[in-house]
Amino acid sequence: MSTGAPGCDLRGLGVLVTRPARQAESLCELIEAHGGRALRFPVLEIQPGGTDADRRRLANANHYHRLIFVSANAVEQAAPHLPEKLKPTVAAVGAATARALRDIGIRDVLVPEGRADTEGLLALSAMQRVEGRRVLIVRGEGGRAMLGDTLSERGAEVDYAEIYRRAVPGAGQASLPADWENVLGAVTVTSGEALDNLCRRLGYWRRLLETPLIVVSERTAHHARQAGFRSVHVSAGASDEALLVALCALAQREGNTDGGL
Repeated sequence: MSTGAPGCDLRGLGVLVTRPARQAESLCELIEAHGGRALRFPVLEIQPGGTDADRRRLANANHYHRLIFVSANAVEQAAPHLPEKLKPTVAAVGAATARALRDIGIRDVLVPEGRADTEGLLALSAMQRVEGRRVLIVRGEGGRAMLGDTLSERGAEVDYAEIYRRAVPGAGQASLPADWENVLGAVTVTSGEALDNLCRRLGYWRRLLETPLIVVSERTAHHARQAGFRSVHVSAGASDEALLVALCALAQREGNTDGGL
C-alpha cells in the first residue's frame, strides 16, 4: 500500500467512502493510516457486462489504431479478453486508469496530466489527429457520449466495448455505524452517478449537503453544487493518493480536532 501523504494528520476526520466495496479498501486504509476514520458506504456495484460483440472487439483490439479505457473498471473487466500484445496506442482518462493498465502489463499509456476527465484526454495531441483512424473505447454500459462523439467529429471511426455495468448495491450491502452522523466530516465521491445514488440513499438533508464533499472532476463538482452541496472541493485526480491529499488539505484548513467539521 502507498504511504500516501507524509506529514498528513486527518485528526480523527470521519470520511464517507462511497467507492464500490472491492475498490474502496485501499483508500480506507490510507485514511486510517493518517489518523482518519473511514466510513464505508458503497453506492455503486460494478458487475460484469457486455455482449459477445463487445468481447470480440476486445479480442480484435489490434485492428484499431487507438484503444481508450475510461476507467480502472474498464481495464479490469476487459483484461481477460485482450490480446497478449497490444499494437494500438493505448490511452487512459486519468492516472488511476493508467495505473490499472500498468498493473496488467501495459506500460506505454497516454494519459492527461493534472486532470482525470474526458476533456483532458481529448486535449492530447494524439487525440487531435485521428481522421481515418479506428478507435475502440472501452467503458461501462451507457457511458458518457462526449468522448466518442468528439472523436467522430474529428474524423475517427469509433467503436465501443461496453464491458461492465454499474448497479445500485442491494439492501444490506452497505451500512453505517450508529454514530456516523456525529463523526462525519467529509464525503468522497468519484462520479455524478455515485453522487445521485448517495443522495437517494441518505436523502438531500441539510447535514449531508453542508458536509465538505471531495470530487474528482469539475463536471462532478458542478453537478454537486446544482444538487445543493455547499462545500465542494476538486481533488487533483481519482487516485487514492489524490483523494487523500485533498482530505489532508481539508483537515488542515478546518483545523479539525474532534472528528467533525
